[in-house]
Amino acid sequence: MSFTVVGQIQGIETIAEGPGIRDRPRLVKVYGPGNWKKKKGFAMVRLDDGETVRAEIHWYEAHGIGKVEHKIKRFL
Repeated sequence: MSFTVVGQIQGIETIAEGPGIRDRPRLVKVYGPGNWKKKKGFAMVRLDDGETVRAEIHWYEAHGIGKVEHKIKRFL
């Protein structure tokens, strides 16, 4: 399911970082080395069908690389 984040992500928290991230070897292989962190937050998202809903989203980010692989974990 693809979506677009509308507005700002709020309530950002770090879930895991460094060796605590299971996907870290894949992230380094695909995006390059960095101080990888898995984060979560809440935002309004626009779905493919045009509907706008509030959702909890998770993503990975690293300094110099940015946010990658956003995914919706649940709708609120």
